[in-house]
Amino acid sequence: MAFSPQTSGKASSGKKPGKRRSQYEHRVWLYSFLVALPGIAVAIFLIWLQSWSTSSKVTLLFTILIVWAIIALALHEQTVRPLQTLANVVAALREEDYSFRARGAAVEDALGELSLEVNALADLLADQRLRAIEATAVLRRVVEEIDAPLFAFGPDRVIKLVNPAGERLMQQAAERLLGCTADETGLALCLDMPNEGLVALPVNGSNVRWVLRRSRFREKGQPHTLVVLSDVSRALREEERSAWQRLIRVLGHELNNSLTPIKSIAGSLGARLAEADMDADRRRDFERGLAIIEARTASLNRFLQAYRKLAQMPPPVVKPVKLRPMVERVAMLETRVPVTVGTGADVILLVDSDQIEQMLINLVRNAVEATLETHSGSSAHDEDPVAPEVGVRWMAEGNNVELVIHDNGPGLLNPSNAFVPFYTTKPSGSGIGLALSRQIAEAHGGSIELSNRNGNSGCQVRVKLPRIRE
Repeated sequence: MAFSPQTSGKASSGKKPGKRRSQYEHRVWLYSFLVALPGIAVAIFLIWLQSWSTSSKVTLLFTILIVWAIIALALHEQTVRPLQTLANVVAALREEDYSFRARGAAVEDALGELSLEVNALADLLADQRLRAIEATAVLRRVVEEIDAPLFAFGPDRVIKLVNPAGERLMQQAAERLLGCTADETGLALCLDMPNEGLVALPVNGSNVRWVLRRSRFREKGQPHTLVVLSDVSRALREEERSAWQRLIRVLGHELNNSLTPIKSIAGSLGARLAEADMDADRRRDFERGLAIIEARTASLNRFLQAYRKLAQMPPPVVKPVKLRPMVERVAMLETRVPVTVGTGADVILLVDSDQIEQMLINLVRNAVEATLETHSGSSAHDEDPVAPEVGVRWMAEGNNVELVIHDNGPGLLNPSNAFVPFYTTKPSGSGIGLALSRQIAEAHGGSIELSNRNGNSGCQVRVKLPRIRE
């Protein structure tokens, strides 16, 4: 960046630098002639005393004057020209042009040493500029590659800088974000919340929780605020999952200790009931009661076994698996509603096929049950009957593949609770299908998101999984 005239030093503070230079050069000219003036006067006097002809005297005097002028010009050139050169070099340095150097730089010479120092200063500034350019390039590359949204705000809360991760978060290009205020983009919480606190940004309907880190810096004398967001949703989910797993293990152990003797006692009482002496009505009441106890005990045991999947799921054993046959196999398992399989590219996943297939079965089953919930009351007499719709499609994105399972059911009133264990809106649901699906996806280094469809009824699930690039 070039310095402005107001900050370029004393050389630019005068009102008429050209006039001052002219006065200096005039003085050099004057001193050059005055130095030789006594000798010239003596020579003219001596020549005039000689008995030579007038033409000879004039010719000699004219020769002396020519030599005098040449010497004066040489002295002027040797005095002014190096200074002009140094002035040009310094001016180039002021304009951040480091290609100029002073000539005639030599040791044991006053002007030469000044030239050496100016050249050394130019080399130092050029080296510092190169280092600054390299550091800026490295910093820019780090900002671009860092996988955490980064924003810089000016003193008026206007966005001055955003990195690609910030563009992905806001789903807008940097060109559209730069110049917008924090309030306009929904990032006001980044400037108002306490530093290093948890914040959920109201952008893109995302339920991600971020750790906010804020710092200040100055540019051109103005204060700026740097905001870095770190996604801690997965870490928090891991903590929540660990807490659920510990709770399930404790509950399972305690309930099993009670269910086993209850089931055993109910069976023993049922066997002895045939030998008991009682009337038929009382016998039927006892048999009905014991049957209910055994049925509820078996149901509770199945309930516990289902939840143990959350606590005892083994780590995935990954291997190359073709995606299309797996999706088609899962679609064929569902007979209640036709499941449409999209025409996605043939990709190979690097996953545990058993776990991923179980995840897809859970997600497709949820989609089918959601459509049946909406369309079970439809009849052929409706003016505009809508057929149940469930589909699976996918697309490759770099090292990942994104699967989308969509339906035209009623959608979700509260998507944020969908992955909470034990939470379900179905009368016969266990509340572990989505929680288990997320656990499987994240165990493979992927992710899963659930949202309502934009402009359509129903919801969609987006699952990202690693793939093998051909």
